[in-house]
Amino acid sequence: MQFRQQALARLQSPEELDLPVRFARPQGWLVLSVTVVAMAAASVWAVTGSVSSTIGAPAVLTHGRGSYVLQSPVAGQVTAVLTKEGERLPAGSPVLEVRTGRGDEVVRTLDAGRITALAVGTGQIIPTGANVAAVEKVDRAEAPLYATVYVPAGDAAGIPARASVDLTVQSVPSQEYGVLRGEVKSVGRSAQSPRQIAAFLGDAQLGEQFTKEGRPVAVTVELNESSATKSGYEWSSTDGPPFALTSMTLATGSIRLADRRPVDWLLP
Repeated sequence: MQFRQQALARLQSPEELDLPVRFARPQGWLVLSVTVVAMAAASVWAVTGSVSSTIGAPAVLTHGRGSYVLQSPVAGQVTAVLTKEGERLPAGSPVLEVRTGRGDEVVRTLDAGRITALAVGTGQIIPTGANVAAVEKVDRAEAPLYATVYVPAGDAAGIPARASVDLTVQSVPSQEYGVLRGEVKSVGRSAQSPRQIAAFLGDAQLGEQFTKEGRPVAVTVELNESSATKSGYEWSSTDGPPFALTSMTLATGSIRLADRRPVDWLLP
């Protein structure tokens, strides 16, 4: 009975309108203020800020014209190898002597270039059409190097013109000398097959290696030149490596894509 009377008395009593109402504690206001400020800052950054991203892909240092595979037009036994790897030859230079049923024949270069690989030796029997040498198309010692980066086909469309590129060169310790600098010169229009890559590089193994994850697009990178380094090119370190670079050196390219606003990812 006592509790019932107290409950009835409370219902009959007027509301305590003169007492202050506490909506939130000071700590709650602080948390709310910080949350609102953070959301406002995030909204502004999403519209005015930018995010950069990169694409990493295998690369090769080459001269811009590529290479070709020299094949023997005759069958027979190789009696002499008339050149050596690394030698630069003009067009029509002798490479091999082959003894055939009609006498000795000479296999010659088709275009001027540098012998990057010899596939035969003295005494070897070769058929017609045998691959005998890989020749890089370069006719002067001071010809500049380029990097060819083989980018997955799905990522190639997003590469902007003159995008900056960092190249980690396989023969150069990056922790000591840094990375090689360059800019995108051109992006291929179509994905390349293993045969196309092998024809350009003069190396069938690289053609297979670069297409393991699918047919890539070739991106040509122009290396930034520098008179202050031994290699003649710009590096992330001050001096770069104390030696010159050679073509057909493997590398890994990191291509910077165009900056995007975070809000663009939310828009269709």
